[in-house]
Amino acid sequence: MKVKALEGAWRRMGDFQYDNGEGTFSVSYRKARSHNMPVSHFHSTYEIFSLMSGKREFFIKDRTMVVHEGDIVIISPNILHRTTNTETPEHERLIVNIHEKHMAAGNATYMDVLHPLFEKEYLIVKCPLQDRLAIETLTQTIITEMQEKKPGFEMYAQTLALQLLMICCRHVKLNRAEALESPSPMHERISEIVRYINAHYMIELSLHLLAEKFYVSPYYLSRFFKEATGFTFVEYLNSVRIKEAKKLLEQSSMKVNLIAKRVGFGSVTHFGRVFKSVTGYVPLHYRKGN
Repeated sequence: MKVKALEGAWRRMGDFQYDNGEGTFSVSYRKARSHNMPVSHFHSTYEIFSLMSGKREFFIKDRTMVVHEGDIVIISPNILHRTTNTETPEHERLIVNIHEKHMAAGNATYMDVLHPLFEKEYLIVKCPLQDRLAIETLTQTIITEMQEKKPGFEMYAQTLALQLLMICCRHVKLNRAEALESPSPMHERISEIVRYINAHYMIELSLHLLAEKFYVSPYYLSRFFKEATGFTFVEYLNSVRIKEAKKLLEQSSMKVNLIAKRVGFGSVTHFGRVFKSVTGYVPLHYRKGN
């Protein structure tokens, strides 16, 4: 009865997107009949993806997994990811992005409490019914806070997101990792190709070169790469290169033209243009101390 009441409340909610303007906290609620994904596919925050209804295929780093109603996906900062359509694209989801500094603000022992977050690049949490009821209550309250915007709503929503993370981390600590469902052998084949790109992004790569290396036709690779990952080949390669460039900009004093060469771009001009299209900013925006 409680689950149905919460579902009814969700159905009455309208889609919304909230961002605090600092890139450290955002909330997005959407009930969709088709695929929709923000332009940025990696970010400096932890992402909590709660699938409230429907079924999705989730590409994270180098593999595609099936996510079902009630599942929670938590993705670490700067991990490339995207959701893709399934045969039943209608779905309902809540996404919360929260920076680690908000976890630290809550309690100095946060790294111990949320330990699973820091040892894995992503978590897919399938909670038992009791935890699902608690999670549904938290997600409903987050949605209500963000829509009503009462005094202190952002801080309150952050504390709710931390509670959500704690429930998920407790579940992970107490249970062995669940077997992850891969949609098909084709997805496994594409995962193999993606892992090669992740390891060799700094050298010259093309669709035809990879098709030849993995003994598939360029047409097959182009078509099924998009189906399995949600990215075109060029989109994915550029995103991997820009993700690594962003890391070098933030963590080193290397010049921009050298970073461009390091991650596989032949031209610094082309690098700057692609960088802005992927991140929304020019490279120097991420320079340490800027």
